[in-house]
Formats: sequence, C-alpha cells, structure tokens
Amino acid sequence: MNSPRLLFAAPASGCGKTTLVCGLLRLLKNRGRAVRAFKCGPDFIDPLFHETVVGVPSGTLDLFFSDRDQLKRLFCRHAAGAQISLIEGVMGYYDGLGAATWEASSYAVARALDAPVVLILDSRGQSLSALATLKGFLTFRPDSRIRGVIFNRMSEGVYSALRPEAEKLGVRPLGFVPRCPELMIESRHLGLITPGEIADLGQKLDDLAALLAQTVDIDGLLSLAAEAPRLDAPPPAAVPAMPRTRIAVARDAAFCFLYQDNLDLLRDYGAELAFFSPLQDAALPEGAQGLILPGGYPELYARELSENTSLRSAVRAAIQGGLPCLAECGGFLYLHRELEDMKGTFWPMAGVLEERAYRTKKLGRFGYITLSAREDTAFLRRGESIRGHEFHYYESESCGDALHAQKPTGSRSWDCGHSRGNLLMGFPHLYYPSNPKLVERFLRACAEREV
Repeated sequence: MNSPRLLFAAPASGCGKTTLVCGLLRLLKNRGRAVRAFKCGPDFIDPLFHETVVGVPSGTLDLFFSDRDQLKRLFCRHAAGAQISLIEGVMGYYDGLGAATWEASSYAVARALDAPVVLILDSRGQSLSALATLKGFLTFRPDSRIRGVIFNRMSEGVYSALRPEAEKLGVRPLGFVPRCPELMIESRHLGLITPGEIADLGQKLDDLAALLAQTVDIDGLLSLAAEAPRLDAPPPAAVPAMPRTRIAVARDAAFCFLYQDNLDLLRDYGAELAFFSPLQDAALPEGAQGLILPGGYPELYARELSENTSLRSAVRAAIQGGLPCLAECGGFLYLHRELEDMKGTFWPMAGVLEERAYRTKKLGRFGYITLSAREDTAFLRRGESIRGHEFHYYESESCGDALHAQKPTGSRSWDCGHSRGNLLMGFPHLYYPSNPKLVERFLRACAEREV
C-alpha cells in the first residue's frame, strides 16, 4: 500500500517528542488531513494523547512484541485510508532491548517500515553544539534513515544561523520550536499525565498547532513523508471459527492502559466488547461472559473505587462464581483485599485476593519480559509463553508464581502471576497478539458461560 509516513525520534526521552507529535497531529487534522498516529514501544499514555487529538486509536509498533512481518501488518491495518501517518519513537533513537543493542529500537522500527526519520533535538543551552549531536546520530549508523531535523527549545535567531550549517550535513532543517513551557505536556510517576487530567487540553493543542504552523516547515514534512516507498505486508494467519461472546472491559480514568491491538484481536475472534467504569458503574455490563481488568492508575482513585461497593461486590461475586477474567497490573491491584493510595491510606478493594497491595519508593520490575507457564494455567498451557512488560511502583504481598518471567537480555528472571480456575492475574501487561492461543482459550471459556 502507498502510505506516506514519518517517524519522529530523539536522542533521549524528555526531548519533546510527544508534545511535538501531538501538535503536528492537531495541525494536520485541523487542515482536513486524514492522519493516523503510532507509538513505538510498550507505552500506553502517549497513544491516549494521539487518540484524543486524532479521534481514532493509536497503533503500537514494537519489535519485541511483534516480528517484522507482523509489524508491517499492524501498521498497514491502522494506516489504511490515511493520507499521512506520524510515528512517535521511544527513548533514544538507537536505544533497544539492552544497553548495547539497537534491537527493538525506534531505529529498528524505521528500518522495518522503511520510514523516513525526523530527529527532534532538544537544544536548550546549545547553539552550534546541537549540530555535533546531529552529526553523531547521522553517522552512528550508515543507514540512519534520518532525513530531517527539528530543533526544540531554540530561538528563531539561533535557528536561522544554524540552518545552512545543518544542510551541509546532508539533512533537511524542518524548523524549530521556541521555548513554550505553558504548552508542554507534564509527567508523573508512570510517565505523562493522561489527557483527561489536563484543563483546556483542546485549546492548548490548538495553540500548539498554531505555533508549529509558524515555526515548522509543514510542507517539507509532507514532502518527506510522501517519499516513503510502498509498503506491503504478508497476509495474516487465518482466524479460527469462534463463538460470539460478550466481554466486559474496564475503561475509565483508573483503568486506561489498553493496547488497541489487544482489543482488535478480541474482536477478530468474535468478541463484543462492553466497556464499563469501575469508578462509576454499579454493576458489570448485562450479559457479560468474561471480564478484562487492564492496567492504569487505580492508586490515584483508590477512595472512589473503594466507595463503589456495589461494583466491588459484583466483581468479587462474578469471579468467585467462575466468570473468566484477565487482570493485569492496575486490574490486579483492584482485585486485592486492600490497596494503598498515594497518601498512605489503605482502601478496601474487590477482595478476590486476600493480600494487600502497597506503594514502594522505587520502580519495581521494569521492562520487557517473556512469560512462560510453569504449569497448566487458566489460558496458557505448561511451557507456552506470551510477551509483555512490567512497569510499576506498587507491590503485592502475593505476586504469585503461576508464570515465569524472563528478561530478553541478561539472566534476570522471576516468578509472578496467579491462576485460579478461570482467572489469570498479575503485574505483567500482556500483548495478546504474541500468543493468540491465550485469547482463543479465554474466549472459549467465556462462551461456555450461560447468559
């Protein structure tokens, strides 16, 4: 398929990728362009901003979760009908699975998708030295794919002086972004704050788009995106014949970490997704044959979740009554007897697990993992595996031992996760397409439930 596309990368996290990409998405949408957004890596929050801006879900592009062919299929699926796709990189451009490998990096994604790359350089406190960084990234790999550069937090005067010097390096200067802290997107302990927490987000995005229209070469970006070659992907594997099922999926401010690819796979396998709010709804969706509790920020809403006693009771009774359930990270925390909030107060939760979940002062088990079933579990057979990642500051008095987690580099590993009847829960976030058998077994178990 013909698919104009650009990947926006940076030397490191915190250089302004999300802010710039969201501003460009807003600008292009305001101009009537059919635009799609993607995020490299396992991030949940940046795609929430993309979806808020564009109005359609953002795709995940991750070469630990997917092989190259699957990555191309996922991109082509989400980019269908788009006039341009903007891909936001992750971390530093060449940063991959381990400290000394570019495997699964933004650079690897750019290679797999044959995408032109625009490097975003945070130039605060720099002038000519910014070009030394640019030259390093251009030459670090002979096929860097970096075709353009945008200087963030740079004045117009400095940009005008550096522009001809950047051109001498064989890259297109595509503009600058002056310092504008009032338009930046803020962060918290798990990353950026979510779109719903930003007052007047729509106005902020419009102001950012107006600024970028003045300082960034939009026509140059569109021209560069159009130079991306045709991208074709092999056909997907056949989908097994599956019974229709109705699955309750928690989605609100407390439970918002959902991969679109996971939802798409559930629908491909015949599931009707009924979204509900553990913060506001008094009961599970009518006719639900299964339950998915994703990650999010339940610790920020522990009091509100606890005060919704009818929903807590309904979840506990449904799971104890055999309702198939997948719960990960924030959803796992919700199933504990008690959860500690950010102020140190413990609040009653669903009580499926008798132990408590509590806050720690450091990031816990972090990064990509391959999860293997130590014995037959609810939806994974002994020895089968699925890929995912962990990223949390919270801990449980009982993390479980149904699964074995192995880091992709190094020797670190640990046991985690609980499997009880038709319940699989734990801290890891699962990427369903890395083992569709888990979804197939989950939905078949759901189909056996009488409505």
